Amino acid sequence: MNIVESDKKNVVICGDIHGEFETLVYNLKINNITDSLIIVAGDCGFGFHKASYYDMLYKRLAPKLRTQGNIIFFVRGNHDDPAYFDGKTFDKKYMRCVADYTVVSVAGHNILCVGGAISIDREPRLREMELNRILGKDKQPLYWKDEAPVFLPDEIKELTQSGIKIDTVVTHTAPDFCEKRSKSGLTEWVKLDPHLLNDIALERLSMTSLYDELVENDHILQKWFYGHFHETACTLVNSIIFVMLSIGRLEKIEFNEY
Repeated sequence: MNIVESDKKNVVICGDIHGEFETLVYNLKINNITDSLIIVAGDCGFGFHKASYYDMLYKRLAPKLRTQGNIIFFVRGNHDDPAYFDGKTFDKKYMRCVADYTVVSVAGHNILCVGGAISIDREPRLREMELNRILGKDKQPLYWKDEAPVFLPDEIKELTQSGIKIDTVVTHTAPDFCEKRSKSGLTEWVKLDPHLLNDIALERLSMTSLYDELVENDHILQKWFYGHFHETACTLVNSIIFVMLSIGRLEKIEFNEY
């Protein structure tokens, strides 16, 4: 069980940024977001460059975040190297990659973060990686085989036994009863990858299992935020608000609604 405490009074959830770290920090500025904890709901863009790139990036962004009074936590997406999300590899004062099943305790609330999803374009990415290997090109990976979310019921049981009650969840993908449910647009990808639809179904089922486990253990779920689908939608299910965030969308959590 990994619990991270923050003294921030405001929390903002952000949709996929796909490597646009500097754009995110700029958007925080122009939207007058200050003294806040920002949680990026996956597809952050870690792993497409060497580690030194992210260290230099942090050196550029840290002074701006310090001035804003903001801290950014990153949740693992399918377009992220899972190695960064062990809670240790990228753990800076103003920017941090959090491990799956991390609980962020902030403003009197407990936010559960669980990453991962399936890349619908994984087959072309694998083919490009293989071509780079054959040609002897020193390129960073484009795909990580352990990208899928993992349902760990023991993690929830441990939280329950410790008396911690989760009221907010941030994931990359979502339970199968949430938007986006349509499979339109996947036809061409499935031609290249015959196992894709089944793996996507398992991805969504893992989040449904997470939801069921939280409800069965009497956690007081109020809101669930996720990205991945590059669209925005809001769905009310069993008195829980599920918020799907499009790329770069910023959504402030209004705790006074809880």
